[in-house]
Amino acid sequence: MAPLRSWFNIPRGSHFSLANIPFGIISTSSSRNPHVAVAIGDHALDLDVFAANNGFSALSTIQPHQTVFSQPLLNAFAALGRPMHSIVRKYIESVFLENTPFPQVLKDNAALQKEALIPLKEVQTHLPFHIGDYTDFYAGLNHAYNVGVLFRGPENALQPNYKHLPVGYHGRASSVVVSGTPIRRPNGQILENPATGKKAPIFSPCRKLDIELELGAFVCRPNKMGEPIPIDEAEESIFGVVLMNDWSARDIQAWEYVPLGPFNAKNFATTISPWVVLMDALEPFRAKGLENDCEILPYLKEKNEKSFYDINLQVDLKTSSGSSTTVTKTSATNLLWSYPQMLTHHTITGCPMQVGDLLGSGTISGLEPSERGSLLEQNENGKTPIKLSGGEERKFLEDGDVVTITGVCGSDEEALVGFGGCVGRIEPALSM
Repeated sequence: MAPLRSWFNIPRGSHFSLANIPFGIISTSSSRNPHVAVAIGDHALDLDVFAANNGFSALSTIQPHQTVFSQPLLNAFAALGRPMHSIVRKYIESVFLENTPFPQVLKDNAALQKEALIPLKEVQTHLPFHIGDYTDFYAGLNHAYNVGVLFRGPENALQPNYKHLPVGYHGRASSVVVSGTPIRRPNGQILENPATGKKAPIFSPCRKLDIELELGAFVCRPNKMGEPIPIDEAEESIFGVVLMNDWSARDIQAWEYVPLGPFNAKNFATTISPWVVLMDALEPFRAKGLENDCEILPYLKEKNEKSFYDINLQVDLKTSSGSSTTVTKTSATNLLWSYPQMLTHHTITGCPMQVGDLLGSGTISGLEPSERGSLLEQNENGKTPIKLSGGEERKFLEDGDVVTITGVCGSDEEALVGFGGCVGRIEPALSM
């Protein structure tokens, strides 16, 4: 399909083309209270201002609900449901079309353009949702295998349950932060020399601080306690997707995770990108995920095997010297379980989900070393330093390092569907 043309100047190569229209929360110098916006090119369309100036005059279905755009979070808009999200997104798209059927709304309204279209460099982005609960899954088969080989050998790399259910654990919602938030190196208990006979920890700043390249999905439809979400209905409960870096303290994790799994090693920070790409925008990029060679139980079987998305993912590491290196390039198709499967399995017990709940995909890795979504995999748990530009090396993250995750669908420079950036800078641990 030919890319959509707009009367508005959308830079070629922008992640926020007319084919995207992602939603987020912004504040500005003139409106310091956070509220809803969409990203378009290198601008944000302030939907609070847009709605207050009759921007939705040609969309009667949203008019009784326009107060959602003045809210400081996307929960209220998300709760309106997938059909409404789709209608609003298509309407905004139509307003920006070169041959828009509604020129009076914005194209011919210079005053509203000046007030509602704000350069992205001039807005402050905020956490898009109130996140009541956060569940991190482990759906990246290649990552799970690579890490399993490191600690258990190739024969026992995957646990017997891995291909039968989406493995997950309950994370810490209070430490999910928006892109750009500094990340404090955590302190904790570590084994200074795991090979010694006596297992006695020391208290120390984390020495093996790592990244985890993930996607996150937000829930938009609650289910009642005791009532699971059927697999055929699960897609309707997913609002959209963000990039995610689930920072990991590998040495703290190695000491604490038996027998109950991650705790302090994962609760100190999870970074997400600010713009939520709606499922409708991702629809043209549906793809198959990794093949599961196990017969899964009927409640997890999907009618559409293309329930994954062809998102090109990249991780860049910039050191305090200013040198930047691309350390990972991979695809979001490197997942064994889809978001509908994760959600259905999560609720099969009758667990009640709420609007704004966040589901992490788990680390996404390809087969090649350059496609691995964590430093742990790339350096084989510290055995092999990673070569960076300018002659520097890394085993794990150092203070001052800046990690940037990007993700984009498509190759047409005028019709990209991207996520912007997911950025975090490592700050020194507190002295205790």
